[in-house]
Amino acid sequence: MTLAVSYASGASDKPLLGSTIGEFFDHTVKHHADREAIVSIHQQVRLTYRQLAKRVDNLAKAFIGAGFKKGDRIGIWSPNNVEWLITQYATAKAGLILVTINPAYRSHELAYVLKQSGCKGLVLQNQFKSSNYEQMLCELCPELRNVKPGQLVSNDYEQLTTIISITKSAVTGIYSWDDFNHLATESSDELLDARLSDQDMDDPINIQYTSGTTGFPKGATLSHHNILNNGYFVAETMNFDASDRLVVPVPLYHCFGMVMANLGCLTHGACAIYPSEAFEPEAVLDAVQKEKATALYGVPTMFIAELALPNFSNYDLKTLRTGIMAGAPCPVDTMTQVNEKMNMTEVEIAYGMTETSPVSFQTRVDSPLEKRVSTVGSVHPHVEVKIINPDTSKLCNVGEMGELCTRGYSVMLGYWENPEATSLAIDDCGWMHTGDTAVMDADGYVNIVGRIKDMVVRGGENIYPREIEEYLMTHANIEDVQVTGVPDEKYGEEIIAWVRLSGQSHLSEKDIIDFCKGKIAHYKVPRYIRFCNEFPMTVTGKVQKYKMREISTKELNLQEQETA
Repeated sequence: MTLAVSYASGASDKPLLGSTIGEFFDHTVKHHADREAIVSIHQQVRLTYRQLAKRVDNLAKAFIGAGFKKGDRIGIWSPNNVEWLITQYATAKAGLILVTINPAYRSHELAYVLKQSGCKGLVLQNQFKSSNYEQMLCELCPELRNVKPGQLVSNDYEQLTTIISITKSAVTGIYSWDDFNHLATESSDELLDARLSDQDMDDPINIQYTSGTTGFPKGATLSHHNILNNGYFVAETMNFDASDRLVVPVPLYHCFGMVMANLGCLTHGACAIYPSEAFEPEAVLDAVQKEKATALYGVPTMFIAELALPNFSNYDLKTLRTGIMAGAPCPVDTMTQVNEKMNMTEVEIAYGMTETSPVSFQTRVDSPLEKRVSTVGSVHPHVEVKIINPDTSKLCNVGEMGELCTRGYSVMLGYWENPEATSLAIDDCGWMHTGDTAVMDADGYVNIVGRIKDMVVRGGENIYPREIEEYLMTHANIEDVQVTGVPDEKYGEEIIAWVRLSGQSHLSEKDIIDFCKGKIAHYKVPRYIRFCNEFPMTVTGKVQKYKMREISTKELNLQEQETA
């Protein structure tokens, strides 16, 4: 059907799943007991669904035995590992709300999350790279050094009692992983079954703190129904089945990892493969080759890094079939290379946000190639979407640019204990306002132009950075580029392009500007060029354009212009 206005709803011949994560976990274990569920290469751990279930149930009983009640919050602060996965499913079975904490957080951010969510427990890895998690926690809670495990009393963190280390700890107030798991003897299978039956699919089960560009992050509160179904339909749209093996280099604390990967695999009896604690391009391709993976996830910058490896051609990637590229706009050239050079002929683009569990759009295998490389696809099953004029809230016609809104099962319950922010994000009709600028075509395919707040206004001209980025990526010597605005006394804002060159290439600022002249509108030609080796990024691989703006403004000695 040809559309006239920018509204679409996702039909499906498959109904929504009407169960809790714990119930569905048991269902999958029953039907796929002897299939591999998880391979953690850096830990040298392999578990079938039956073996995983034993560890999950034991940890769930340990939580119950330690006195955790339904609805208590448990934080997890760790890079990717098997214990992370076990904690995810154990908390779900015990009816606890898992608070996923960004591994890049430092003590100030951790303090905020622990207080705002009211965490009773925290699972952590002692140390990762330059982050000494244990040390930072002890700075916040020095009482940990003088109490028994599970008996923390802190004036600053009134609800926090129990800290669990994934390994061992020299701090007296922190449980080792093994010691905490022994508390399962204080509970029983019957108590676990009772806890499981006491849950509803609409209960909150996860709080994910969204990385705002200003101020403290907000805790998107997600239900069993939200994330179980989203994981299911992401994998279903990829034609997943129990034979699929998915390499997961994206962080588990984020929806991409814990929902699209972990729950996507769980709902189909497939296997998740963790190549390393954090992204390492060589480890990813090695995992694909050795584990005969059929699918690979990543943000565009990850795929760019993998393709750029000097020994890329040495890896055997012929088992790859599909995967997802998401988390940031994907350059068309990168998508084409992944398709052709990595054998991912069915690779798909997905778009969403934490607040919508996360995916709202996804390309399909049978979509025209042009649509697969130039859009984020069409609306997800059981989801409604519309594009509105942000000033009038009126529905846009097809082809008109406006703000993307979504509605349906995937919209979060709200921001944790923040009704004001919730009401600003979700309107009275249940529409989640994404803050993203988008265009829908007559076939229902959507192109994300950028964030409303990322738009650059130069002398009254609205400029969307992605358009310039896509053009610059066609230069043979440019490996990656990010565009943002910087303050300008005359025009209000000017364009700066951060450019990462490929290999040993050499380009001057003049070369790049000359490449643009006559090819894109004069007002879109970058005023400034900054060559770099990397961009400021979140741990999920999203470029932090507000930081680019801050750095560039300072380096160029520019002044932010006051606005009314």
